[in-house]
Amino acid sequence: MGQARNDLAAATRRTFLRQGLSLGAIAMGASAMGASAMGASGGEEASALAPKKPPLPARAKRVLYLSMSGAPPQHETFDPKPKLNELDGTLCPEALIEGKRLAFIKGHPKLLGSPHRTSRVDPLGIEVSDLLPGFRDYAHSVTVIRSMHTDQFNHAPAEMLLYTGNQNVGKPSMGSWATWGLGSMNENLPGFVVMVSGGSDPTGGKSLWSSGFLPSEYQGVRLRSAGDPVLYVSDPKGLSRPMRRRMLDALRDLNRSDHERHGDPETLARIAQFELAYRMQVAVPEVTDLSMESPETLASYGAVPGQASFANNCLLARNLLREGVRFVQLYDWGWDIHGTGKGDDLITHFPMKCREIDRPIAALMRDLEATGLLEDTLVLFGGEFGRTPMLEARGGSKFLGRDHQPDCFSMWVAGGGVKAGHVHGSTDDLGASIHEDPVSVRDLQATVLHLLGFDPETFRFPYQGLQQRLIGPAQGPRVVKEILA
Repeated sequence: MGQARNDLAAATRRTFLRQGLSLGAIAMGASAMGASAMGASGGEEASALAPKKPPLPARAKRVLYLSMSGAPPQHETFDPKPKLNELDGTLCPEALIEGKRLAFIKGHPKLLGSPHRTSRVDPLGIEVSDLLPGFRDYAHSVTVIRSMHTDQFNHAPAEMLLYTGNQNVGKPSMGSWATWGLGSMNENLPGFVVMVSGGSDPTGGKSLWSSGFLPSEYQGVRLRSAGDPVLYVSDPKGLSRPMRRRMLDALRDLNRSDHERHGDPETLARIAQFELAYRMQVAVPEVTDLSMESPETLASYGAVPGQASFANNCLLARNLLREGVRFVQLYDWGWDIHGTGKGDDLITHFPMKCREIDRPIAALMRDLEATGLLEDTLVLFGGEFGRTPMLEARGGSKFLGRDHQPDCFSMWVAGGGVKAGHVHGSTDDLGASIHEDPVSVRDLQATVLHLLGFDPETFRFPYQGLQQRLIGPAQGPRVVKEILA
């Protein structure tokens, strides 16, 4: 009776709601995916990251997303505009600014032609910036999408919309959705890994790899290319491996007892995370030790062991994908080319950023293709929106730069069921609006889910009385079948 009174006293309103609503939501979600948060034997927790078979035929098993945070200008990368170069320095047409919301441009701006040369890439039949010579090595395997668009014109909400399906914080990221649906292919490594370069987190912050309302096992694990790959992955001095095992066993027993009393599914998630962390202490250092790579491999990527860089992250991404990590996302900050100074201009800073990414991406794509991984790895490259054809000239700056542009931007995709050597969509002569075959960020999300073996319309999770989806609640997002092989 005493224990019963204690249990009743512990059953607060919050506990009751958590048991009644969260467990029901988890059960419904697990039923839809053909998996359960608990093992079939009734009480033993199953691994939430165990591999799952998608409900539909899949073309891709894993995803690599190369996220250029800050938004590269399409005019200087994959959508150069000769007509814009002819009109450089003239006042822009009124239609480009009338009724438009611009982040920083004031008054009546002038058009800005590109200061960089381009040349034809034969596999694609289009002009591409000469600042990306490595792109030519793998252009035969990509689809360039020139007609992307979004409805957000500032960095954080645009990144949130692109990577989580909602411009506000609190929603699961694309990587979390993928690992919830498919699990991981390596029980000793996270299903979703994030790495950051460029000296800063992306503007959207850590919410971009959050699991949101999905169980917390599915949030992104951030790895570092310098120092310990995961913070606190190493045991403190004086703590042996057997001692750590005994501590985790005791902690597991306490958490199981708590789960039996209160039924909070996050308790099971906590047990799973502790166990994964224990296994990662051995697996992660082995996968991330770049000093074991050959001098030739390091040189091909431009990687330097122990140094934080995008090049190091690309080499780590190759290793992680090879070892069965489901979703790898590399964020590289520094692409916000406003032209307020040498630190964000088209003449000095932009070419430097291109040099930082060009060689490592070419090496990574070459390795993925040579090992056969590219066939079932979906690779995406791009930013959160585009840039204007007008010179920003913020505060009278004489440096060259472009303002935010949500109406059109470029990205490329490769592998995993995507057409090779293909160009989709086009923009007008100034690169200001889409001319044909628009692709929204939600269309892109739907296409990624489709290639992973899900129906984006029915791939959902019950939360707060709604059937939540990555592609949002409204009808309209479509699978872009024109880019599928």
